[in-house]
This record gives sequence, structure tokens and C-alpha cells, in this order.
Amino acid sequence: MPIYTKAGDKGQTSLFGGKRVSKADATIAAVGEIDEFNGCLGLIIAKFENLPRFDKLTEFFPALQNDLFAIGTVLTGGKSKLDYLDARVSEMEAKIDEMEKQLPPLSNFILPGGSEIAACVHVGRSVCRRAERGIVALAEKQTVDPSIIKYFNRLSDLLFMTARLVNDRAGIKEKIWKES
Repeated sequence: MPIYTKAGDKGQTSLFGGKRVSKADATIAAVGEIDEFNGCLGLIIAKFENLPRFDKLTEFFPALQNDLFAIGTVLTGGKSKLDYLDARVSEMEAKIDEMEKQLPPLSNFILPGGSEIAACVHVGRSVCRRAERGIVALAEKQTVDPSIIKYFNRLSDLLFMTARLVNDRAGIKEKIWKES
């Protein structure tokens, strides 16, 4: 079976259930942003491979990728259970709290960057925020499970703290934003 179907050649795609919508539809835009973020998360996971000192930090990132597929399925009308998202948010909060204890307090905005891995995590964080905005825009047009929005909000916080911890462990001092 070929990968191409030609069904989308005129700018439309199908939702679960067969309904055809424009590829510019808010649902498709939100799911596309989630897909883009999932690609960023895959890059982050690849960057962390073979760095055992970060295993505990990133061990559940593949589970997050699976969550993203489940969320996209639900947003496009498919059947997938999301009843575990609140527990996943609690898990992220615990990891954020654990990282925060290991870092100096933050009293200024910091510039994204530092090590190459931390910079990749910051890019992922910003793409996660874009996906969150797309989901919020979709929620203004149709019903969206509020746990999805909460999930993305906390996930971007987790990535922010991950980037900070990576730089700290690498001995890279954070660069503070200075107003011009």
C-alpha cells in the first residue's frame, strides 16, 4: 500500500468518522502543531540518548509522545482515553518540583540557550506553547477537554525546568534578560 492516497491533494483531509475538512481548519491546525511538537520531543529524546546522567530526567518523555498521539486522536474525533491526563500533570509537577530544588531560585527572565541540548529543549518548549495556543483557539470554537490545555501548560513548564537543569549540570550559567 503506498503512503500517498491523493485524498488531500485539494487541501482537505478527513477527521475520524470520515468528515472532510479544510487542512486550514482549527482542528487540523491544532493537531498539526501537536505533531510538530512531537517531532521536537523526538529530537530532544535523541539528543539525550547515551547521556546516562540524564536518564531519570527524560525517562518518561516517550510516554509523553504517546500522550500526544492520544490527544490528537481525541481532538480529531477518534476514540482514545484521556482520563489519565490529570495524573500525568501531577507527575510533571512532581518532576518540576524535584528539579526546582536542585536549581538556584529564578528572579529574572532568562534567555533561551546555553548548551546545545538545553537550546533544543527551549525550542521544544516554545513549540509546545504554540501547540497550546492552537488548542486554546480550538477550544474557543468547540468543546475541548480542559485537561488537555492544563497538560500542555504544565508540559511547557517541565521543558523550561529541564533546560535549566541541563545547563546547570553542564556548568553553564544562565544568561539573564537585560532590558535595553
